[in-house]
Amino acid sequence: MSSSPSERGEWSSKTGFILAAAGSAIGLGNIWRFPYTAGENGGAAFLFLYLLCILFIGLPVMIAELSIGRHTRKDPVGAFDAIRPGSAWRLVGFIGVFTGLCILAYYCVIAGVTVGYIAKTLSGNTTSFTDYTASPMVTIPLLLLFIVITVLVVQGGVRNGIERWAKILMPVLFVLMIVLIIRSVTLEGASRGLSFYLKPDFSKITGKTFLAALGQAFFSLSLGMGAMITYGSYLSKRDNIVTSGILVSFFDTLIAVMAGLIIFPALFFAGKNPDAGPGLVFEVLPVIFAKLPGGALIGASFFLLLSVAALTSTISLLEVVTAYLVDEKHILRRKAVWIVAAIAFIFGLPSAMSMGAVEWLGELPLVGMSFFGFMDWLFGNVMLAVGAVFISIFFGWIWKRAKSTAEIEQGCPNYGAWAPVILFLLRFFCPIAIAIVLFFKFRELIAG
Repeated sequence: MSSSPSERGEWSSKTGFILAAAGSAIGLGNIWRFPYTAGENGGAAFLFLYLLCILFIGLPVMIAELSIGRHTRKDPVGAFDAIRPGSAWRLVGFIGVFTGLCILAYYCVIAGVTVGYIAKTLSGNTTSFTDYTASPMVTIPLLLLFIVITVLVVQGGVRNGIERWAKILMPVLFVLMIVLIIRSVTLEGASRGLSFYLKPDFSKITGKTFLAALGQAFFSLSLGMGAMITYGSYLSKRDNIVTSGILVSFFDTLIAVMAGLIIFPALFFAGKNPDAGPGLVFEVLPVIFAKLPGGALIGASFFLLLSVAALTSTISLLEVVTAYLVDEKHILRRKAVWIVAAIAFIFGLPSAMSMGAVEWLGELPLVGMSFFGFMDWLFGNVMLAVGAVFISIFFGWIWKRAKSTAEIEQGCPNYGAWAPVILFLLRFFCPIAIAIVLFFKFRELIAG
């Protein structure tokens, strides 16, 4: 028994898919994580390496996921099972679905806080980020609010839900960023920030810089959990997978680069240190906005921008698990969406309460980090990387080359000439590079 076409859906246009898939990749990692990671790792030197990593690691894995999805017309679990029936490879799909659910749970906590910060900034509330998020009466309702907003989009299906809202949200995101960039680069002292960000000092490149760039490039594209397998399953056979992957990677990278153009000029204007760390957006930027004419409006616009970016990602996270229930368990989409949302809310509660409400959740024994931080480390970093290693190996070594090439050549007749390059990257370079990042992530945890 298979899902009905109305339950599965298909993108109405390539533009709709590009905007939706770019929205999946674009999230808080681009606008919140990218600037502080760049700031901690030399600015422009980091940016240079980041762009190389997107090209040689992110793009090949993106093409692999999209082609597996379109070929099978299945969710991540069904996709692996369709190509290698009855094998253990379907476990890779299960890893992806479970990872997507867990990321959705904690991601909606911080996404909810960004919505709260819109009202907080407009009202002139100067409560610190730590004090603001310590109250469960703030974090839990905001978590619930963001999950419900995400549900209302995804329950509409592929065309009327995800694609329709991507066509609205992505242009809004882009316009908001353009406005904030113009304001930021016209601040006094902005040129120093632009120089730090755009003029590389290659003497600053170290092994740590490369690893940071590799990790950010890979994780910012949200690969390894089957989101692009799911989105690829809704692609038409006429669509060009290669150009689609290039465009999604380009827009994802563009938004991250634009985020740096907003933040670094503003930081240098305020005389702040660019290596302020993860608290950069929520702790440092509100102080900067307060010093600007119309600062409350500019600040609220920035947090609206963050909220939009977060929503485009939570939509894809919810869709990964929903697609599994629709395809494999034959549950109606509207029912599946609410089931996943309820589980995500329950899973998200410990993360929400680890931000100050419950002391022991704020610093877990053995790992020395909050429950929220551990969830982000385990699922937002490690499990995505594990998934991507397996996807690279599956495409490069398990799926027959003739079949993968034939799939991609539908819509991309010239792919055959590039197939050896893509296969080399997926067979050797990508798994090794990602494995190196995983090694250092674990070493970092043990050392910490």
